[in-house]
Amino acid sequence: MFGLVPFDTRNDLMMRNDDEFSRLFDWMNRPMMSLFKDSGFTGSAFKVDVKDNDTNYELTAELPGITKDDISLTYKDNYLTIAAKKDSTTEEKDDEDRYIRRERSFGSMSRSFYIDNIDETKLDAEFKDGVLKVTLPKAAAPQEESPKEIPIRTV
Repeated sequence: MFGLVPFDTRNDLMMRNDDEFSRLFDWMNRPMMSLFKDSGFTGSAFKVDVKDNDTNYELTAELPGITKDDISLTYKDNYLTIAAKKDSTTEEKDDEDRYIRRERSFGSMSRSFYIDNIDETKLDAEFKDGVLKVTLPKAAAPQEESPKEIPIRTV
């Protein structure tokens, strides 16, 4: 029978048993995003600030350890979607080219924001030092929507 135990507390209770068998299966009790901690994704999602300036909206997303090429930014059906992925490979060998350790990890996540009444012809995005800044100018009148890939400038 299962009781109602807070998730983090349950992990603490599971960690008390230090035998090898218990540690082998402990990964099943961790939050899914904690499995990506070595790949640069450590939280439930990356942090985004949204600011409403009088003439535009400004989104600032923190994406540490991510390159511009690993980011996808789209605006479709009044939703701005920021998607990021991260691949990591670690390989160490001995003198005889036998594996001592090989590790690979992959992580991806995305966030979507509903923002309507945007002038799609003036969308702008820049990426510098792990911070993505997206500027979405407000439209004078509602426009017909069409999917649009937003190019990202490197600063």
